[in-house]
Amino acid sequence: MQRCVVINRRSALTLVWIFVLSGIRQSQTDEVETKASTNDNGNSNEVAPYILRNFNETTQHVSLCQNSANTSCNELHFPCIRCLYNYTCHYGQDVYVNCSALYHVECLGSRWFWHQMNCRYCYQTEKWQQKCVLKGSCNSVNGQYYKTNCTVNSDVFCLGNRSFSRNIKCNWTQGYRWSTAVIISLTLGGFGADRFYLGHWQEGIGKLFSFGGLGVWTIIDVVLISLHYLGPADGSLYI
Repeated sequence: MQRCVVINRRSALTLVWIFVLSGIRQSQTDEVETKASTNDNGNSNEVAPYILRNFNETTQHVSLCQNSANTSCNELHFPCIRCLYNYTCHYGQDVYVNCSALYHVECLGSRWFWHQMNCRYCYQTEKWQQKCVLKGSCNSVNGQYYKTNCTVNSDVFCLGNRSFSRNIKCNWTQGYRWSTAVIISLTLGGFGADRFYLGHWQEGIGKLFSFGGLGVWTIIDVVLISLHYLGPADGSLYI
């Protein structure tokens, strides 16, 4: 005897919706797993991240350090090396810093080494340890100062920026000799030759036509030139 199972419409619709939702969830799960496997395969071929370096700086360093292949690494100077400084050191104290040759520099021996230095900032180094841009448009006679850019020498180890600004006393010459100016003033000063030699053209013309101020102007100029009080008109110093 066969038995019949009676199912009403509500139960049938419920069963259909259950099967449909189960199929949708299964398809979403398969899609997620497929993407994850794809990402894993793609990541397996990726290279570890690295730091990009300044191309212009690297090119400059290569040109300055290209002849260092036969030099010991601990004998290299800037900009071929990089050091780890201790900014908590006391001023004037002798300390050791850990330095290394840059990655593109070829040298002999260990690339890491220690170097002794005096604890101070680069702008506090001695004047003979610096190279500054000199200017000739200032007045040297009046002791004028001008602001310029300076850089410490490559063999100097110091804290902070290696290039900085500082005030320098104007000290330049155009070839005027003090001895020549004195001799001209003693011999031809009455005709204004000393003033012409130093570039004071207007005073020279006045001195010429006044015959040296009847001798008074001539004596005054001899004293002024002898004491270095009267110098070249362009503000330069005597040789």
